[in-house]
Amino acid sequence: MSQLIRNFIMFTVVFSLFVLITPQSVLASDAAQIDREARASLETLYANSPEAKKLAADARGILVFTDVIKAGLIIGAQYGDGALLQNGEISGYYNTVAASYGLQAGAQTFGYALFFMTDKDLNYLTSSSGWEIGVGPNIVVVDAGAATALTTTTARDNVYAFFFDQKGLMAGLGLQGSKITKINPDK
Repeated sequence: MSQLIRNFIMFTVVFSLFVLITPQSVLASDAAQIDREARASLETLYANSPEAKKLAADARGILVFTDVIKAGLIIGAQYGDGALLQNGEISGYYNTVAASYGLQAGAQTFGYALFFMTDKDLNYLTSSSGWEIGVGPNIVVVDAGAATALTTTTARDNVYAFFFDQKGLMAGLGLQGSKITKINPDK
C-alpha cells in the first residue's frame, strides 16, 4: 500500500473519531455566522431551483445545513452546522453528524435543506433529542429531474431534501447513518 493511501486512511480515521467524540460546542459555529450562511444558502437555492422557493411557501419549517464536510476511504464521516427557519425567522440551531462504512473514497463539502411540510414532522424534529435520518418522517431527495415535476399541489410527502453547493469528489457506495441534533452555539 502506498504512503499516500496510508496517509489518507489515517486522516479519515482521525477525522471520523474527531467528529464523533468532540463536544458539539467545540465544533459549532457562532449563531450569527450560522444565520448569515443559512439565509445566503437559501437565497442561492431559490435562485437555482424555483421549485424549492415554491415549496418553501407551504413548508412549516426549513432546516438548512450550509457547509457539511464529508471525507472517507472505506470509513467516512461528515459534520455540519445549520439553522431551522420558521416563518422566515431562525427558531433553532442543529448539527448533522454521520459515519459511513463501505466502498467509498474522497472528500467533499456540500449543503442541504430539509423542507418540513407538516407540523407533525416539524414537531418530531424539535422535540426529539436527536433525529436520525431514516427513522421518523419520510424524506424525499429532490434532484434536478424531480424538481421540474414538483409543485405545491404534487408535494405530498413529509420532508423534502435539496442538495446544493457540492464541491470536491466523493465516489462510492456505503451504508450511512446521519443524526441531526439541536445545538446552542455562542451568540
